[in-house]
Amino acid sequence: MRPHRLRSVFVTTAVIAATAVTGTMPAAAHAQAVPESTTTAASASGLGALTELFVERLLLADKVAAAKYGTESPIDDPVRERQILDDVAARAAGLGLDPDAVTAVFRDQIEANKLVQRGLYARWDAHPDERPTERPDLAKEVRPALDLITTRLLAALQETAPVRADASCGPRLYASAALSAYGHRLDVLHLKGLGRALPSVCGTD
Repeated sequence: MRPHRLRSVFVTTAVIAATAVTGTMPAAAHAQAVPESTTTAASASGLGALTELFVERLLLADKVAAAKYGTESPIDDPVRERQILDDVAARAAGLGLDPDAVTAVFRDQIEANKLVQRGLYARWDAHPDERPTERPDLAKEVRPALDLITTRLLAALQETAPVRADASCGPRLYASAALSAYGHRLDVLHLKGLGRALPSVCGTD
C-alpha cells in the first residue's frame, strides 16, 4: 500500500477508535478518507464482514428515526430491546456461542443505532428543511430488514470466533471498520455510531 494511502487508513481507524473510547469525534475528521481501492479488504476478511453488517444496521437507523420523528414513539424502547437481546442470546447458544458475549455485541448495536437516531433528531430540530418527507413503516419495512441483519450477524459472529479471540483482533477490527466507513462514505454522525458498535466484538467466542 502506498504511504499516503496507508496514512489515510490509519487516520480513519484512529477516528473510529477515538470515538469508541471517548464518544467524541475530532473536528474535520470526516475529511480524511480511505482510498477506494482498499475497500475490498473490508468485505474479504471475516472482521470486515462484521463491520459491513454493523454499517448496514447503522444506516437503517435513519429509517427508524424517520419513522419515529414527530410521533409519540420514543427512541428508547426497552421492551423491543429486551426481545431482541433475549432472542439473540437463545440463538447464540444454539450456534455454540457465549450468549452473554453475543448479547453484549448486540447491545452495542442497539446503542449505536440510538446514538444515530438522537443525532438525526437534533439535526432535524435545528434544520427543519432537512426533515424526512416520508415515514417508513417500522413493522413492514424496517424491522424485517433489521431482523435479517441480526441473522447474518449471528452467522458472522460464529464464523469469526477464532479471530475475535485472538490478540490481534482489536487492530484488525478498527482497520476493517475504517475500510467499511470509507466504502459507505459515512458522515461524522454515522462514524460515531460505528465507533459505538465496536467495543464488545473482540474477546468474545
